[in-house]
Formats: sequence, structure tokens, C-alpha cells
Amino acid sequence: MKKIVVLSGAGISAESGISTFRDSNGLWENHRIEDVATPEGWEANPELVLEFYNQRRKQLFEVEPNEGHKALVKLEDFYDVQIVTQNVDDLHERAGSSNILHLHGELKKVRSTIDYNLVYDLSHWELKSGDKCEKGSQLRPHIVWFGEAVPSIVLAEEHVRKADVLIIVGTSLNVYPAAGLVDVIKEGTKVYIVDPADVPTNGVENITVIKAGAGEGLAELVNELTSSK
Repeated sequence: MKKIVVLSGAGISAESGISTFRDSNGLWENHRIEDVATPEGWEANPELVLEFYNQRRKQLFEVEPNEGHKALVKLEDFYDVQIVTQNVDDLHERAGSSNILHLHGELKKVRSTIDYNLVYDLSHWELKSGDKCEKGSQLRPHIVWFGEAVPSIVLAEEHVRKADVLIIVGTSLNVYPAAGLVDVIKEGTKVYIVDPADVPTNGVENITVIKAGAGEGLAELVNELTSSK
């Protein structure tokens, strides 16, 4: 069975109503990125960071997977499908995709501030100051902030190297190390980019561009990839 790897970004979640990471003015929900998405921001004002992610998490409980997420699930009837997502939401999971690797963490999980390996599911939207891990340290969002390592990137590269088809959807390929994943594809891998905006192809060959939103573009692509099966 051929292997499809899907690299998804904020654009696919935007169609479910989740704000994209960065507005044109450089702000994220009216906050400076440095204040809410860096270790330094956490050190300076943990209450602000907790509240920021509480609001993101609260919104996540109010939205649903869209047609783009659902289209990718259909591929599993015909291919070995691996999702590699830059998104911290759980919309791929809720749509029904089986294999999902989160590069930048997960909004519905929290972790210890003294032991990276202590990660917990959060069944509600609010994480408060004073909520502690079993070792007694404050819990923080299980998010990879700017300036932090991306532990899952090595596994993501392993998946991409084995891909017969790489689908890139909803990402500008401007954020590293995720953007560098296209550089490790094997010779002959077919690459599809689904995005209404221009996405840099970084010299990669064998690319088909579908200039459409995630829902429309993925429905078209999935139909093409499964019609001959």
C-alpha cells in the first residue's frame, strides 16, 4: 500500500473558524508573539500565557472539523496515511484520521514545567495558576514555543522520507524546521500543494498546485487520488 504523508498547517483549521497564527500586523489575537509564545513570555507573565491558551482552548471546544479534515480520512481506505501537523488543535483526530503527529504540541494537553515527560490530557478548557504536576511544579501548555526544540521533527522526517505522495495543505512553508521537511523527500515522490495563496516550492520537482481552500482543494485531490483505485 502506497504511503501518503500530509503536512498540514493553520490554513486547514482556519476553515473551521480557528484564527491563523499570525495576523498581518504581526500580532496573534492582539498579543505580541514574544509575550505569549516564548519561554521568556512565560517567565515574565505566566498568568497572561495561561489565559491566552485558555481562550484558544475554549474556542477549540466550540468548533468542528471541516470538509478538508474529513476528506483526508477517506484516503485511509486506499493508502497508508500519516498526518504531520503544525496545528495544536485536535480537529484531525475528531474528523477520524488514525495517524497524527503533532509537531508543535497539543492544545488539549498540559505538561510539567520541571519534567518534560510528564504530559497530561486536559478534559476542560481552563488551566489555572496553581495547577501542578505530580512532582509539585506548575503545569504549562503542552506547546512548542518559539526558541524551543521540536522533538517530533526527527520522526516527521522519517515519515516524509518514506512517502510516495506528499500533500501540503494550509501552510506557507515559512516556519522551520517544519518547512524543511520538503527537502527530505525521496526521488519520485509526488507532491501536491493545496492553498489559495502562493506557496514557495523551494526547488522541489514533481509538484502539482491546487489553488483552492482546504475544503474544496482536498475534496478535489482526494477524488483524484482515489478514483482509479
